[in-house]
Amino acid sequence: MKIIAIGAVTAGGKTTLVHALQSKLPRSAALYFDDYTFDGAVEDYSEWVASDAYYDVWDLSPLRADIEQHRQSGKLDYLLLDYPFAYRNAMLQPYLDCCIFLDTPLDIALARRVLRDQKVASADEIRQEMTNYLQFARPAYVQMQTDILPSSDYVLDGTKPLEQLLQEALHIIENL
Repeated sequence: MKIIAIGAVTAGGKTTLVHALQSKLPRSAALYFDDYTFDGAVEDYSEWVASDAYYDVWDLSPLRADIEQHRQSGKLDYLLLDYPFAYRNAMLQPYLDCCIFLDTPLDIALARRVLRDQKVASADEIRQEMTNYLQFARPAYVQMQTDILPSSDYVLDGTKPLEQLLQEALHIIENL
């Protein structure tokens, strides 16, 4: 079984691409980082970035356990991970066969996130979200572009249409 991690900043297209890949890859399953609660999860991303952005602070044991369960089942050819850290967390690093990073400009990811998550928000709530983004989230996203993008095996242009990203990712996966 090949384990492929798809990474990007929040709203960078990870989940959308994982869903599309799973629909095209027989005998595949997907695990989503956001479905888990991890010990050591960072609460203040700006502080985390200022203190050297140590990715091993996250205890990814629950995700690792699910990966192990899929590996032992022998039922899959591919396990897709919607997972932001590529090879930077030592707990999952040995499991990964390939890491693909969607390089989505931060302004596009922010616009997608607001459109997705703030559909019924008031103007004041959106302004507060923008303040939080500038103070806390953006430094972490910039850090991801500094650390995760270069540590990934492949970098795809996150501004491309989904069908094109899907074809590029399938080409990569089929040649593993």
